[in-house]
Amino acid sequence: MQWIAMITMLIDHIGAVFYPQVAELRIIGRIAFPIYAFAVYIGYKHTRNVQKYIWRLFWIAVLSQLPFMAAFNHFSLNVVWTLWSALLVLLVLDKLPVRMLGIPIVALAGLVMEITHMDYGMYGLLLVLLFRYFQGPILVMAHVLLNGLYIMLYSGSVQMYSVVATAGIAIAQYYNAGFRLKGPRWIWRYFYPAHLAVIVLIRWI
Repeated sequence: MQWIAMITMLIDHIGAVFYPQVAELRIIGRIAFPIYAFAVYIGYKHTRNVQKYIWRLFWIAVLSQLPFMAAFNHFSLNVVWTLWSALLVLLVLDKLPVRMLGIPIVALAGLVMEITHMDYGMYGLLLVLLFRYFQGPILVMAHVLLNGLYIMLYSGSVQMYSVVATAGIAIAQYYNAGFRLKGPRWIWRYFYPAHLAVIVLIRWI
């Protein structure tokens, strides 16, 4: 699953930077983010040290920011900030004495993510929360509805293809597939800033 996320993200970013006219590359790229969102929830659920996990994501976000801005030539915050913020929300939600307090907290966090122009913004936070609360067909339908809202707000119809990844995750959950990280952990952790840096170097060359 992790390799699918990395490869499809790479294809997406190559398309965005070098071949923006090739829509198929962006469609393939929609598979990546749901897997990363799911991975954040799974990582939070199974980590032995959530504080260490939070700091690790924070430093990856910091490390990725300059390559992200240089690669895409804009000044928004990279997607790791979105995942990091979602991780913080997960932690806060689990510490609330009353569940209903989670609604204003999620709304406030999403508003901050939108104001600070985090990649995917509130959409990314809500997708992580969908993986927390739903499974199976309900998860897939909830993601379809979320994508419908996203399309109405941002006119990004290509985002609907991301449901393919969520459907795959739902099927894997049904068959009790393991989601353990395979391969060296450093590749999974640092592929994002590393591949952005390579894209920047190619652009400059």
